[in-house]
Amino acid sequence: MDTDEVIAGIDLTGRVALVTGTTGGLGAETARALAAAGATVLLAARDTAAAGTVAAGIRERFPGATVDVVGLDLSDLGSVRAAVRAVAERAPALHLLINNAGVMYTPFGRTADGFESQFGTNHLGHFALTTGLLPALSAGADRSGAASRVVTVSSAAHHAYPADLDDPNFERREYDKFASYGQSKSANILMTVELAARGAERGIHAYAVHPGVCATDLSRHMSREDFAEMRKLTSRNPSAVTALKTIPEAAATSVLAATAPDLTTHSGGYLADCAVAQASPHATDPATAAALWGLSERLIAPSS
Repeated sequence: MDTDEVIAGIDLTGRVALVTGTTGGLGAETARALAAAGATVLLAARDTAAAGTVAAGIRERFPGATVDVVGLDLSDLGSVRAAVRAVAERAPALHLLINNAGVMYTPFGRTADGFESQFGTNHLGHFALTTGLLPALSAGADRSGAASRVVTVSSAAHHAYPADLDDPNFERREYDKFASYGQSKSANILMTVELAARGAERGIHAYAVHPGVCATDLSRHMSREDFAEMRKLTSRNPSAVTALKTIPEAAATSVLAATAPDLTTHSGGYLADCAVAQASPHATDPATAAALWGLSERLIAPSS
């Protein structure tokens, strides 16, 4: 299935969505699909000029679409906090948050705040954004009468690596870019599990998705050896690497998670191939999810 198929017949008029990572690939396609269904869409990206080009393309294709751009660098908590303020001003009631952006298999590095780059960007950046926008998401649920939704893009790579809560930033262990990426994707699911529990009374539902393998700029850091290692890690499911999806097919699961009416009873769930799927136990354990949430709160807290 592709994005147009999963969103067919759904009217998002009056709903506001924020999508991260919208300069191309899955984020741009997700934003296009939501705007085509009538949603007001905020395109969040570090490169605002590139996101502006995507926004202009959406307006040209759908003249009635309302789209805007918000600057956001997930590797810098100062930028995340500024984005939260900007979104709160433009959309005090937010209905959909699609945490799509990310980095993959990067060389060792640290974010502006000293976190390991993949964990800091993929998890902590989105954690700070999501928690900062909880009031807006709660307001969206209150005003619309339907739950707001937070969709976070994870990966099947989470199966191989649990989140190391004792050393998430590789301060005491040797850096492994596969372990780093895998733990960040486990963290995405753990955040979803805890957010579903915390958001239930506030009218906020949460979902994690595996989009499938798609040729996008996300793989720009990968070498031949990296692809060989990826094939080894997915040896039990060879098609996970070889069965490439188109961008509309890969973005479809995110769009489904954001809009499908029959998912209301699956908050906290993990989706793949446009269906509810099973994540690994290490990524769905409620106690681990609560512990990661507490750790994340401490890590992103402004220093005194």
